[in-house]
Amino acid sequence: MIRPAAVLFDRDDTLVADVPYNGDPGLVRLMPGAREAVRLLRAHDVAVGVVSNQSGIGRGLLTEAQVARVNARIDALLGPLDVWVHCPHVPQDGCACRKPAPGLVLEAARRLGVRPERCAVVGDIGADMGAARAAGARGVLVPTARTLPDEVAAAPLVCADLLDAVLRVLGDVPVAPDGSPLPRRSS
Repeated sequence: MIRPAAVLFDRDDTLVADVPYNGDPGLVRLMPGAREAVRLLRAHDVAVGVVSNQSGIGRGLLTEAQVARVNARIDALLGPLDVWVHCPHVPQDGCACRKPAPGLVLEAARRLGVRPERCAVVGDIGADMGAARAAGARGVLVPTARTLPDEVAAAPLVCADLLDAVLRVLGDVPVAPDGSPLPRRSS
């Protein structure tokens, strides 16, 4: 399996705990393993980004500025990510960007200068896997309490947590318990 050039995470319930329509950076809490997963990707020169549906904007519950402040808080906790792309539309808009459509993944790949098929998309619901599939990227599901059993069954790859997902997409990478890369032993 070829190592991805980029890993694109869903934001809510994947990188950070979901707070519905969150516009308050003070409510941002990283999901377990998020810091270690991002650190490991950086150690292996893999670009890291976020692709996120933010329908609260289209619903009038959030502003672009509030979403930007929440994203900036995540950057402060993880170190600046390489790309942020979000869809501000409501499902009824029928846009090409809202997951499971491929638009967010295609735009993130374009901004990073990589082919979509060299991306892995890590998310917690079927829409994340659908966007990956539609864009030609690799999907990795990290289920949460709101992930439906049918979404788990249909996912191309299911992992227990973010660090497991990153280890799987990177391949054979030795790591310490804190997620930091270990030097390979010579044979």
